[in-house]
Amino acid sequence: MIVDNALYRSGIRVDCGTAVSDLSGVRSRATDPGDFVWVGLHEPTVQEMRAVAELYDLHPLAVEDAVTAHQRPKLERYDDSLFLTLKTLWYVDEDDAVETGEINVFIGHDFVVTVRHGKGGALHEARVALEGMEKVLAHGPSAVVYAVCDQVVDRYEAVAEELVIDVDEVETSVFGAQRTNDSERVYILKRELAEMRRAVLPLRDPVGRFASGAARGIDPEAAPYFRDVADHLAQVADTIDDLAELLNAAFQAHLAQISIQQNDDMRKISAAVGLVAAPTLIAGIYGMNFDHMPELGWVVGYPLALLLMAASSLSVWIVARRSGWL
Repeated sequence: MIVDNALYRSGIRVDCGTAVSDLSGVRSRATDPGDFVWVGLHEPTVQEMRAVAELYDLHPLAVEDAVTAHQRPKLERYDDSLFLTLKTLWYVDEDDAVETGEINVFIGHDFVVTVRHGKGGALHEARVALEGMEKVLAHGPSAVVYAVCDQVVDRYEAVAEELVIDVDEVETSVFGAQRTNDSERVYILKRELAEMRRAVLPLRDPVGRFASGAARGIDPEAAPYFRDVADHLAQVADTIDDLAELLNAAFQAHLAQISIQQNDDMRKISAAVGLVAAPTLIAGIYGMNFDHMPELGWVVGYPLALLLMAASSLSVWIVARRSGWL
């Protein structure tokens, strides 16, 4: 659906007195130099997207990408317009899951069309915040691109903070005194980090081009704002790398803990077997009932055998205890 459709002039939103769905009505009022229109769409139908594409002369290949979604973060040029794709991320704490969405941005000299997919990544907050910064909004469509990128990267940082907490919990569990099975959670977190990496790393190139003023169609005077976004994006990328290394180390430590625990279990089992084996050996010898076994005729034979069994078990227990096997 069409979420918003607004005309901006000299950094201020202009009340056109038209309905949000009146695409051509708002477009026709962008007559002054520097005027531009920002159209916001959320999971539009084919008919809605076709109407926007015809009005703003959007390239069919970019339109197809925007409708089908599931694109890799990228920046492409089509004639006199740019097409930017960003991945949106949000964190679901109950499942330790990072969910993804997508924002596609069409950028022309007097318009911006944002096409959003997924539950996360709503741009209303970015639009309201941008409308409160007249000097920034005066940069035209470049200001909208900055606001969108800034909000997306801020949410990357929020997701990264949640993952830091999860990794800390895994480390605490792995190195805790209690036995835990952390393999599944480590795998889930590594998968979520991979999902996050697929969103963050490809975006560094487009944002870097915006920050250096090398992207034709983006106001070079807006470069300082994009440099701030690029700095935050680099911090998120570094956090992802650090968390991946910590998870690898935690997983290796978890495997080492399992190996140590298994060795301890085998020692305890061996000590327990020794406690039983020595008396069993004595009982086996004196249970053979040969005719010529003098001990069988002794009056003290039976208590002596019991004493030997107890003494052998005690000897094994003392040795195992001193060795730390029990």
